[in-house]
Amino acid sequence: QVQLVQSGGGLVQAGGSLRLSCTTSGRTSGRTFSTWAMAWFRQVPGKEREFVATISWDGSSIYYRDSVEGRFTISRDNPKNTVYLQMNSLEPQDTAIYYCAASTSGPTSWHGTYDYWGQGTQVTVSS
Repeated sequence: QVQLVQSGGGLVQAGGSLRLSCTTSGRTSGRTFSTWAMAWFRQVPGKEREFVATISWDGSSIYYRDSVEGRFTISRDNPKNTVYLQMNSLEPQDTAIYYCAASTSGPTSWHGTYDYWGQGTQVTVSS
């Protein structure tokens, strides 16, 4: 019953910005989302899914992969059951399918610890 629905993404020139959103659906989201850690991962064809950013249930713990530190910002709005990823100063190396994920066991950088996943959205950054 738990679903994560993503929006945003698209094609942007290097140096541009995009904002991704991920909203949970179903009754369970209202009483459980606020206890979940949320994260963003990305994947390109032929490569492993890689960690981008994560945020704890109350926003007190936030972690980024080194290559996006200072350019990306993860945030959450618990009453709206939504997590965001603001991406600035985008680079061609950021091109990937981006996935939202939820964990009941706290924020980590390993995709295997996440319980629920969004459908993915394409981000393409041109040179």
